[in-house]
Amino acid sequence: MAECLSEIPNTAGPITAKEELLDECESIWRQMEECQNKLMLLGAETVLPSDAKLVGCSPDCHGFSNMMDNGFTTSTASSLRCMCAFLVNAAMEVFNSRLSSVASENPELISTNPDVLLELGKEELQKVKNDLEMVLSTVRSKNKQLEEDLKREQQWYEEQKQMLDTLNKIEEEANTEVEQPSPKREFDEMKNKLLKLKAYKKELLSALSEFLDEHFPHPANNENINIEILINKLMSTPHEPYITIKESFWPPYIELLLRYGVALRHPEDPNRMRLQAFHK
Repeated sequence: MAECLSEIPNTAGPITAKEELLDECESIWRQMEECQNKLMLLGAETVLPSDAKLVGCSPDCHGFSNMMDNGFTTSTASSLRCMCAFLVNAAMEVFNSRLSSVASENPELISTNPDVLLELGKEELQKVKNDLEMVLSTVRSKNKQLEEDLKREQQWYEEQKQMLDTLNKIEEEANTEVEQPSPKREFDEMKNKLLKLKAYKKELLSALSEFLDEHFPHPANNENINIEILINKLMSTPHEPYITIKESFWPPYIELLLRYGVALRHPEDPNRMRLQAFHK
């Protein structure tokens, strides 16, 4: 094929690249027809009747019925049928050998015409352009998807950041409340403590009353000294505030007043007592 193409003359003149390609194709086609005619003539000269069986002739060869209809004898048709088969086999061998040689050769340019080469280059560039546009479209689609993923990640990051800031503020407020309790909280705590103390005082007074009733019962026939008597004596006669301790007074009560400083004995007469002057 390369030899045939090299034999095609480059016509000069103001013809287009398309017309030149068509002329070259027609020239190649004519040369192929000439080669085929030469092969057929060469086969007709070399095939013998005794070689008919070697090429696989059979009565149903292509064109056999037409030959019989045109008046050919059986021997003539058989010879033509064998020749046809031989030519086909020879053409296949030539084609296979030529195919192997073309496959092993480096490709050559169809033409050296600049216009032809320009058209071929344009076609190749168009193919490359289409491929690059397809790649560009794929890359843009991928970039768009990546941008959407990036936006989602940024939105998730902002939400997490806001949540973290909120938690930090809550923690700071909790630490501030622990370090510096509010007045209302202190008031509530003091109020609860006061209620607990009142309840505990009530329990102590009740227990003390039971203890006194059990261990220091009031005598039925003895009268108890009244604090009002001591107060009246102190206010009416401040220069002589002492009263005489009667035998009817309950001794434990008198001892309680004297022990806790509510009343005082006379320094010379232990049977007399007075109220402590708290107003002085």
